[in-house]
Amino acid sequence: MARKTDVFVIGGGPAGLAAAIAARKKGFDVTVADGGKPPIDKACGEGLMPDAISALADLGIRIQASEGKAFRGIRCISGDSNAAAYFQRGFGIGVRRTVLHQRMIEEAESCGVKLLWETPISGLSSEGILAEGEPTAARWIIGADGGRSLVRRWSGLDAHGSLQSRFAFRRHYRCRPWSDCVEIYWGRQLQAYVSPVGDEETCVVLLTSDPQMRLAAAWREFPELAERLEGTKPVSKERGAVTAMHSLKNVVRGNVALIGDASGSVDAITGEGLRLSFVQAKILAEALEKQDLQRYQAGHRRLARRPTAMGRLMLLLDKRPRLRRQTIRAMAADTRILERLLAVHVGEASPLHLATGGALLGLRLLAV
Repeated sequence: MARKTDVFVIGGGPAGLAAAIAARKKGFDVTVADGGKPPIDKACGEGLMPDAISALADLGIRIQASEGKAFRGIRCISGDSNAAAYFQRGFGIGVRRTVLHQRMIEEAESCGVKLLWETPISGLSSEGILAEGEPTAARWIIGADGGRSLVRRWSGLDAHGSLQSRFAFRRHYRCRPWSDCVEIYWGRQLQAYVSPVGDEETCVVLLTSDPQMRLAAAWREFPELAERLEGTKPVSKERGAVTAMHSLKNVVRGNVALIGDASGSVDAITGEGLRLSFVQAKILAEALEKQDLQRYQAGHRRLARRPTAMGRLMLLLDKRPRLRRQTIRAMAADTRILERLLAVHVGEASPLHLATGGALLGLRLLAV
C-alpha cells in the first residue's frame, strides 16, 4: 500500500525543517526527506540577527547564547574607515550551522515530524512524490531543496525574475573574538565577514565574484583582519558555496510551494537568509491551514522586499569603491545613519527610518 502524508517536505535543511515544524504545529501529518545525513553543514556566516532568533522562538526553538556567542551589532570596515551600530533590542547569536541544524532536528522530532534521512527524491507524481522509487501520496508538497532546486524545475516554477551570483568560502579559527559585533570588511569587489561563534572560536566568510579566489589569497585585501588571525589555528576545512540575489515570478503552483533558497534568495552579505526561511515557514503553515497557497505567494513577495532592497544596496557598494569609501566615512561621522539602516534591516524600525537614514547619508556625502 502506498505511503500517505498531508505535507511532504523535500529538503531537510533549516528551511525544510522550519516548514515541517510550522505545518506540524498546525496539526498536519508531515514527512521530511533529504538525501543527506544530519547534521547538514553549509558555508554561511552563522550569525543569527535578533529577528531571526525571534522567528526561531515562534517555531518553539530557543537558541541560548551559551550555544554560540552573542553579538550586539554590526561594524563595517573599509581601509582606515569604520562605522558601527548596535541593535536597539536584544542581541544576535553566532552559532555553528551544525548546532543550529541539530536543535531544529530535535524540535521536529519532538513535535512528531517524520524524518527520512539519506532518502533521495526522484521526482513528482500525479499523487505526490517518488522516494527511492516508492510512491508517497501527499496533499501538499514543499520544495526546500536549495538554490539548485529540483522541485522548482519539476513543478515548472523555474522562471527567474533576476539572478546575480557570487561565491562564498568559510572557515573557522581557534581565536577569541575581539569584537562584540559581526564585522564586514570591504575590499576590491570582495568582502570578508566575521562572526563570533564561541568563546574561543571565530567564523570567517569570504564573498567574491571570482570563483578562483580563496581565503589565503584574499588576506592582502584585509590587512587588519589578516593581522588579527596571524598565527591562529584553523579548526575546520574551507567550505565553498554559491550565494545569489535570486527572485522567482512565482513560488507556488497547484499543491507545490517553494521555501528558502529554492524560492529565491538574497546575497549572503545581508545575513537574512535564515530569518526569511523561518518567517516564510510560518506564513506557509497559515496558508496550508486555510487551504490557499496564494496567501503564501502574496506573503512571500512582501517578505522579500526589505532584504532585497538592502542586498541591492550592499552589492552597489561592492561595485563602486569610491562611493563605498565615502558612505562608510559618512556613517563613521554620523552614527545615526548606520543605526537607522540597521534598525530597519532587523525589523526594529519602519521603512520610514530607511528614508530618513538615506537623507542623512545624502547630506553627509555632500559634505565629504
